[in-house]
Amino acid sequence: MDTNEAEELVRRFLRLMEDRDLETAETYMATKARITFPGGRTFASQREMVAAAGGRYKWIKKQFDRVESFRQEHTTVVYVQGTLYGVNLHHVPFANVRFIDRFVIENDHIVQQDVWNDLAESGVLARTT
Repeated sequence: MDTNEAEELVRRFLRLMEDRDLETAETYMATKARITFPGGRTFASQREMVAAAGGRYKWIKKQFDRVESFRQEHTTVVYVQGTLYGVNLHHVPFANVRFIDRFVIENDHIVQQDVWNDLAESGVLARTT
């Protein structure tokens, strides 16, 4: 898979996740994909990750500012950088929370997803007004 195809795969995957079309999103993942979130939290599936996030916010989406990729032999790595926006559990909107996602793609499937963001540090999840 060339870098343009890999970047498009990641964009589609992230939009499916935002729409909570987990059944389709999981078809983009390799069988034993590794998903790691801030704090070293790891998940075996997107469903497991969404269940864990359910107690953090009502909904969340990503604004892509930059997508970069490179290819090494049989692996393509895609970085997505931007900001998060959404609504917390107190029904308070938030925006401009930094994130970086790193995807490793092999054989047209995501084998690894690493997520970094400032949700906890920003305080937006605790806001009540």
